[in-house]
Amino acid sequence: MTVAVLSDIHGVLPALEAVLAEPDVAAADRIVLLGDMLAGPMPVATLERLLALGPRAVWVRGNADRELAASARGTGTFVPDPIFPWAARQLRPADLPVLDALPLTVTIGDVLFCHATPRDDTEIVLVDSPLERWAEVLGGVSAATVVCGHTHMPFVRLADRRRIVNPGSVGMPYGSPGAHWALLGAGVELRRTEYDAEAACRFLAAESAYPGIEEWADAFVRHPASDAEALRVFSGRGTSST
Repeated sequence: MTVAVLSDIHGVLPALEAVLAEPDVAAADRIVLLGDMLAGPMPVATLERLLALGPRAVWVRGNADRELAASARGTGTFVPDPIFPWAARQLRPADLPVLDALPLTVTIGDVLFCHATPRDDTEIVLVDSPLERWAEVLGGVSAATVVCGHTHMPFVRLADRRRIVNPGSVGMPYGSPGAHWALLGAGVELRRTEYDAEAACRFLAAESAYPGIEEWADAFVRHPASDAEALRVFSGRGTSST
């Protein structure tokens, strides 16, 4: 079985379309959607595109998915981010049960998929987190491989003989530009799909009604943060949302 893993799309439809056009994604037996799919400039169009994947798609809940549904209902307090409450207001009543039903983890074979950690959808663990930290967040997990997203930075590492995979982010990468994802089969491949960032920014400006879309697209699509910048921010958080 081959599994394409797409995480942290964040409503960036052009990046999603670029990844879905990849031959290895089109041919994959499963497409695991690793959470934080809609909180961004095109939430409804992104949701409709993902629903169109049908039963081949396996969905996992991200913190932003859970928080988006709560925000749409007018409950909860979240990280102050202007695009977040705007995206929540775009959701239709019928969209909320879709987000409500998403599971915290999914297991396929000997691989466990989660958004942040198997026990919490907001915890932060990084490529350079010590083994003690990994042992803490993976307590009770027996899977040989754990695939997690949340931090938007791709990596593969061992943590006391357990393989940890982060596919990076499709829509809001930290590090190199492009749409990041992973392919699991006989092994693990971290992939990066290059696409026309300028064309994507123009598309978002034309199709998204978010008032600050041009500035948002410039910051996250045209000029994504480096992995060094992201690590400096995340290293002081411990457990937090992205």
